[in-house]
Amino acid sequence: MQSNTEKLLQGKVALVTGAGGGIGRAIALAMAEAGADVLINDIGVSLTGEGGSETPAEETKRLIEEKGGRAAISTESVAEWAAAKRSVEAALDHFGHIDVVVNNAGILRDMIFHKMSPEDWLAVINVHLNGSFYISRAAAEHFRKQESGAYVHMTSTSGLIGNFGQANYAAAKLGIAALSKSIALDMARYNVRSNCIAPFAWSRMTSSIPTDTPEQKARVEKLQRMTPDKNAPLAVYLASDKAANVTGQIFATRMNEIFLISQNRPIRSIHRGEGWTPSLIAEHGMPALQASFVPLERSADVFSWDPV
Repeated sequence: MQSNTEKLLQGKVALVTGAGGGIGRAIALAMAEAGADVLINDIGVSLTGEGGSETPAEETKRLIEEKGGRAAISTESVAEWAAAKRSVEAALDHFGHIDVVVNNAGILRDMIFHKMSPEDWLAVINVHLNGSFYISRAAAEHFRKQESGAYVHMTSTSGLIGNFGQANYAAAKLGIAALSKSIALDMARYNVRSNCIAPFAWSRMTSSIPTDTPEQKARVEKLQRMTPDKNAPLAVYLASDKAANVTGQIFATRMNEIFLISQNRPIRSIHRGEGWTPSLIAEHGMPALQASFVPLERSADVFSWDPV
């Protein structure tokens, strides 16, 4: 962990989902070092959401306590409303209050769209999107009453930009961006903030990327240099009072780079006083708009340079 000379989260309590490894663990460790008490939520399942073990969460707890921090564990699923409420209650039971929620838990069930099963679709949506809603909603009552709180949601360029074979994951991650914006709008009156991070890191969530071709191998080698802890400083900042005026935003973190991601806005318009017919749209309207079409790109096409 990088040393925090300032305890930006001193006296705060953070609930971090999926904190048993990878980015979630790195964020939990960084928040603990910044002074927060951490509720580690992790059910210890495989990358595809199977099995279950307390060991990953226990390891994160041990690492925090070795540094003098305080941590507790919840092995409740984020994908069920009652269980999500129990995770938030666990933070209150152990530490007395809750100030920060980091929605990081996730699974992958990658498959090309025309072969994706409804079961694989629902499994990913339930953990990523429904889980982010459940945990956030359970914490919202406490944030509203104390008139303070910060949400940090993990989105992905797979949803913000696009990727092959991840319709379930991409839809969930883009949905999380919209969820975050809605929370920011609805809860601003209570001094509650909500932001997203699209993290780049080599972790279990990227270790399934194939390496069958030289191009794939080169991409993976780049990813392996982006360790999970590179994403933690921004998460700590967004959770802290220093980010009091930052809400409703989407950021990306890649190695030592931080990006502000655009959000959907009109980019070009056409008008015809007499109205449009399908034929006129084909002849005049669409050709006028076509120069501004968004290319059919993937995340790797947009972030095409080596991490710096």
